[in-house]
Amino acid sequence: MRFLMTVNAGGTPPDEKMFAEMGQFVDELTKAGALLATGGLDPAGTHITSSGGRITVTDGPYAEAKEMIVSFALIEVRSKEEAIELSKRFWKIARDGEGDVRQVFGPE
Repeated sequence: MRFLMTVNAGGTPPDEKMFAEMGQFVDELTKAGALLATGGLDPAGTHITSSGGRITVTDGPYAEAKEMIVSFALIEVRSKEEAIELSKRFWKIARDGEGDVRQVFGPE
């Protein structure tokens, strides 16, 4: 099962200790084959809305920065519970903040 773990804007700014701990966590997940991809996202994205045949394009950054996704990790694990446990481990390192864990469907 694949899951997308996301991190929203805000939270505890990273320091050297956090970078080191996160690096160890990423290495562990990579060696275990659970981590498929990670990345940060540009806050200056483009928002597309389609309604009634009308398409609207709005350049970011967005007004509600707290809801903006700033990074992600795509993982492959055996269950939703395992994905949540990995997310809890991530947040113990990252400290304050918020994000989501969502199952990814589709071809692998």
